[in-house]
Amino acid sequence: MTTGTPDSEADISTRLVDQAPDAMILADTEGRIRVWNPAATRVFGFASGTAIGASLDIIIPERFREAHWRGFRRALADGTTKYLGQALPTRATRADGTPIYVELSFSIVLDGEGRVCGALAQARDISERFEKERSDRKRIEELERAIEEK
Repeated sequence: MTTGTPDSEADISTRLVDQAPDAMILADTEGRIRVWNPAATRVFGFASGTAIGASLDIIIPERFREAHWRGFRRALADGTTKYLGQALPTRATRADGTPIYVELSFSIVLDGEGRVCGALAQARDISERFEKERSDRKRIEELERAIEEK
């Protein structure tokens, strides 16, 4: 690996977000998207120009929105999330309306004075894995029923 000219912290931070393998989404305290990296475009299908400034509702299925916003407001008020350090599987919606399963992890972002300024989510598409595990569980249940019937 070669090293080049030292970069500023801001340059390094920007490259880390832009080159991250997982979707990184920063929402402000109103739930408007402020950071949307290239991986977020790959996962959710929205170009950054469409996502930046939009509500998180663009990726939250309608039936989950009420619960999402309740949890979002609570986490911002508390300055932390009960899911810190956990990756949670959930449903999301792609730009074309296709439902997908994503694994999300969250953190609350603080400004230089320690005030809450938003929430960061990292996401990865786990649709294929989720569907395979669901299929495997269904097959196991079928086999167990067949054994019980004998």
